[in-house]
Amino acid sequence: MSYLQFDKTLMTNLQESLPKEILRSNRSGAYSCSTIVDCNTRKYHGLLVVPIPDMDDENHVLLSSLDETVIQHGAEFNLGLHKYQGDNFSPRGHKYIREFNCQQVPTTIYRVGGVLLKKEKVFQHYENRILVRYTLLDAHSATKLRLRPFLAFRSVREYTHENQYASREYTEINHGIKTTMYPGYPELYMQLDKKNEFVFCPDWYRGVEYPKEQERGYSFNEDLYVPGYFECDIKKGESVTFSAGLSEIKVSQLRNIVDFEVKSRTPRDNFYHCMVNSAHQFYNHRDGENCILAGYPWFKCRARDMFISLPGLTLVNDEIEKFELFMETARKGIEDFIHNRPLSVRIYEMEHPDVLLWAVWCIQQYANIVSEVKCMEKYGDLLRAIMDFMLEGKHPGMEIRENGLVWVEGKETPVTWMNSTSNGKPIVPRSGYVVEINALWYNALKYCAQMCTAMNNNERGQMYEERAQIAKESFVKVFWNEYGYLMDYVDDGQPDWSVRPNMIFAVALDFSPLEKKQQKAILDICTKELLTPKGLRSLSPKSSGYNPMYVGPQIQRDYAYHQGTAWPWLAGFYMEACLKVYKYSRLSFIERQLVGYEEEMFYHCLGTLPELFDGNPPFHGRGAISFAMNVGGILRVLKLMEKYNLE
Repeated sequence: MSYLQFDKTLMTNLQESLPKEILRSNRSGAYSCSTIVDCNTRKYHGLLVVPIPDMDDENHVLLSSLDETVIQHGAEFNLGLHKYQGDNFSPRGHKYIREFNCQQVPTTIYRVGGVLLKKEKVFQHYENRILVRYTLLDAHSATKLRLRPFLAFRSVREYTHENQYASREYTEINHGIKTTMYPGYPELYMQLDKKNEFVFCPDWYRGVEYPKEQERGYSFNEDLYVPGYFECDIKKGESVTFSAGLSEIKVSQLRNIVDFEVKSRTPRDNFYHCMVNSAHQFYNHRDGENCILAGYPWFKCRARDMFISLPGLTLVNDEIEKFELFMETARKGIEDFIHNRPLSVRIYEMEHPDVLLWAVWCIQQYANIVSEVKCMEKYGDLLRAIMDFMLEGKHPGMEIRENGLVWVEGKETPVTWMNSTSNGKPIVPRSGYVVEINALWYNALKYCAQMCTAMNNNERGQMYEERAQIAKESFVKVFWNEYGYLMDYVDDGQPDWSVRPNMIFAVALDFSPLEKKQQKAILDICTKELLTPKGLRSLSPKSSGYNPMYVGPQIQRDYAYHQGTAWPWLAGFYMEACLKVYKYSRLSFIERQLVGYEEEMFYHCLGTLPELFDGNPPFHGRGAISFAMNVGGILRVLKLMEKYNLE
């Protein structure tokens, strides 16, 4: 039995199957995403969703879905599924599903009377093309296959509705057609690898609803255009492949392309392989740039997310060259920012004060896994440029005070990862001395001192070391309190007493400004007040403003975003801190913690981790369906566990 496999009982129960989503990306910014019963429940869902740089910086849903119909003796059995007004589902093709699995590629088995049909979906790597292969496993009489494409041609942020401007024109090509609905959009090429008949029968399917958008307080219905349908005979044992892409393809190549793509997939046959497969989906190689998407389906490449997640997404999987490719693009962005040039790469939020410190940490992980010598050869100049930029007071978002600590202004604009806003103002206005920024600063100073000493640059190394000692003394004076934990931030002498997870970085990072006793105290309070099976809470239930349920309209969710919700990537640093402080005595504890994340492979979006979870039971997954920092964070813990178990 496959690791990710669901039987007829679950698949035909929409209450169980509709919340389960499946995501595939082509590593160039495009993706294919829906539920496991192929009923779209979000406006972001689609069989072919692609970036169109000539139009904007968003993804666009071209092919929303593809309905299959099996025809025998003139009787039609439609396998599609859409939600319409009044909780009506049509044509309820899910009742024919016998099983679903996605060990290699998403595969659905349908049974219609004596017909047994297998459907496999393959999103081609580095091409904006979705391939759907149908194999007739069994049939007792002549069978026809009809494919009806539902077109949207719209941004993922918008909806389409019946209108007079949508073009009905199409052009016949080899075994298919090409068409586009609006000027500015590329042609969509739809072809089969078998001779077929395209029947032009244009119509709008009105009132398709997306319940996930309704849950989030947004408008939630649209109309989809169907130009007609493709129809062909299919014999027992025969396979027919449908292709939809932005260019015409030689249909004779489709069989080999599908076979190659299936074989090249990382099998999702256990927890670790699921996470590795998920890690690869964040890769974005486009126009000579190599970035990490922060998450699906709506995030772009954000600098902080990229540096935090990159070691876990690449280095722990022994993909050293991939790390170096992404860092080359990141280097351009860092150098553009340092030299006050317009950014030449599509990496957002480089200006935030903690971003360069996370970049130093990211490079530090490279040195830990590869070697200090190679790290200095590749990134020594970049490290020096980053540190000089900050030490010389050139960073517009931070100031190094006389006490050696970093001071930031965060009252008007959010400057940390806790960046939710209301009416343009930070909901959590973390300003002044911020705990994780200064933990990262101390770690950066100590790390650079160590690297300089290793490279016999003793003068610079001594300078870093002296600054680190000043920062260490001030860190304890400013942040440590008599109750055994760290203030979240201290602004104009006024401390924030909230118990938040940001103090965990002062323990988890390679260099800590705290004594062992203090580190254990922080781990204790994080365990008692913040730890859940799905991550560390962003705020303790004992602190004022605790709001753990990420539900309701946008403003309600914004106020809950960092006020008690649980985040797996924070738990990654927490588990790393446990192993660092307690070593082997915490192995079984960490193994039990990881069970909570493995469970998520079967919920929400299969084989990956969502953006966040409710902070209270039953800890529902919320937000983006797949989040890079969470996947990278848990992968790093899995690698650490492997290291401890091997020693």
